[in-house]
Amino acid sequence: QVQLVESGGGLVQAGGSLRLSCAASGSIFSINAMGWYRQALGSQRELVASLIRGFTKYADSVKGRFTISMDNAKNTVFLQMNSLKPEDTAVYYCNVGYSMRVPGAYWGQGTQVTVSS
Repeated sequence: QVQLVESGGGLVQAGGSLRLSCAASGSIFSINAMGWYRQALGSQRELVASLIRGFTKYADSVKGRFTISMDNAKNTVFLQMNSLKPEDTAVYYCNVGYSMRVPGAYWGQGTQVTVSS
């Protein structure tokens, strides 16, 4: 089992930045895949960024603005979000798993990001 605790969401003006954190605990030694998803009101959950064995991948809508990274010493996954736009407004979820793909089996509780125009 893996427990995930997210933090870092909030309200920011368009053009601003936020950094989301996802602290993992439990059986984390075999985690191979990590990802950040988001779900806007009335929309389906979508993959924003993934990090699988050192390889990153981003949704076209966030390329060049968002960066996913991992601090192994702190067992924490980050999502640095720059040049935020109102359409980035959503609940953001951290996800990890043991297989070499996302989504994995474990989800965080979600953190709200609101970007005002």
